[in-house]
Amino acid sequence: MGKLNKKNQPAGFTLIELLVVISIIGFLTTATVVMLNNSRMKARDAKRLADMKQVITALDLYFDNNNQFPTSDADGCASCSGCSYYDTGNKDYILLNNKLSGIMNKTPADPTATGNCAGYLYNRYAAGTNGCDSARGAFYVLGVVNMETSANPYAGSPGFSCPSYNWQTAMDWVTGKFEK
Repeated sequence: MGKLNKKNQPAGFTLIELLVVISIIGFLTTATVVMLNNSRMKARDAKRLADMKQVITALDLYFDNNNQFPTSDADGCASCSGCSYYDTGNKDYILLNNKLSGIMNKTPADPTATGNCAGYLYNRYAAGTNGCDSARGAFYVLGVVNMETSANPYAGSPGFSCPSYNWQTAMDWVTGKFEK
């Protein structure tokens, strides 16, 4: 057998060249997956905000027809703790239990949340609750428990509070409205 010289060597890549290429492909794949996940979280948050706008509009229409906002049915969860007085909207519970039927075809649900105290929360409070001015009447609080792309509170949250309670501390995005 004769000696191989550079002219007779088969063409190919060295092990180091292959490792560099594999590393670059791995890095690009990881970066793409992270960016895709961030885009999905932003899309779900955009859906949450659009859902809130729809519910607020439906609540205003309900008020126009009934001179009050709908009461919360608390999802019939007498044994629930923490959020037992809220009506919850997520994969397990229907927000307002179809009290907005005729105004909305279907009340929205948080795209990822499950169980009590997760997703969208709604409650109608009696006048004067939590130190709010009773002359302004009853009021509702509507919020999103968890926006995926921000820490509490979400930067675009309108917020809602009374002298003895700030709902922004319990939800990432929250709003409320008085009946008077």
